[in-house]
Amino acid sequence: MSEEVWKRAEIESPCVKICVTHPASGLCMGCFRSLAEIARWSAMTPGERRAVMDELSARAPLVKGKRRGGSGRRTR
Repeated sequence: MSEEVWKRAEIESPCVKICVTHPASGLCMGCFRSLAEIARWSAMTPGERRAVMDELSARAPLVKGKRRGGSGRRTR
């Protein structure tokens, strides 16, 4: 069976699989979407998705700082 059967012509998700919510902005630190936008993504029209995608780069400055954890936080 061909994989082409399962492909759909729609706007791809901006998800980069870094699902951490920024505490001050409430945005995902990976894709810069709000939790409501993430939850509604599959039900959005192509126009709604395009509108969200067009806003994402402007949201990046709202997610200041970086994720913490891993070896950078360990004290020796």
